Amino acid sequence: MVVRDDDRIPLGHGCQARPGPAFVSRALDGHPWSGTRKELRKLVNPGTISHLVVFDTWTLNVDRHPPPGVDWRPNYDNVFLAAKGGSRYELVALDHTRCFTAHGELTPAVSSIDRVQDRRVYGRFPAFEKYLNHEDVASVSQQLRGLDRADVESAVNEVPVEWEVGHSVRMALTDFILQRAAYIADNIEGLLWPHHAQGYLFQ
Repeated sequence: MVVRDDDRIPLGHGCQARPGPAFVSRALDGHPWSGTRKELRKLVNPGTISHLVVFDTWTLNVDRHPPPGVDWRPNYDNVFLAAKGGSRYELVALDHTRCFTAHGELTPAVSSIDRVQDRRVYGRFPAFEKYLNHEDVASVSQQLRGLDRADVESAVNEVPVEWEVGHSVRMALTDFILQRAAYIADNIEGLLWPHHAQGYLFQ
């Protein structure tokens, strides 16, 4: 959508959205996750937890749960629990502002080998641990393998020109998304369960 001069869209810390093109999320009835396992037991879609961790690791998203060594606080607000009736919730991922920018602002260096092959796991809250599932991880990994370059280019080209993302950065971002997807699809199980992977190698 385009935010107009007379629009009033509140953001965090008392700020307002500035005029210009913006990606927004529709309003949902629910609340941010408190960080407790008790609420996770009420999910109608617990398999989404595995998908979310794979997604955050693929996109280097520090703004949910950062990996070890990253100076960033866990952000429970970006795990939203949408009300599904009674005491049941649907896990919804919110706010992907920090995707791809764990190493700084977007530049042509976004597709560098150290970013593509970053072996840290992102989005792995301790309370998520018992919900990480090999079958769900394998399913989303297969989706990453099927990522189409034309679709990625189309999505990157929709970034508004007002955001001043140049042609070289768009090309590098496209390369990163595809190369990182392939790397994660081939390696995510070993990154999540390194001891299992080592045991398999020596069987």
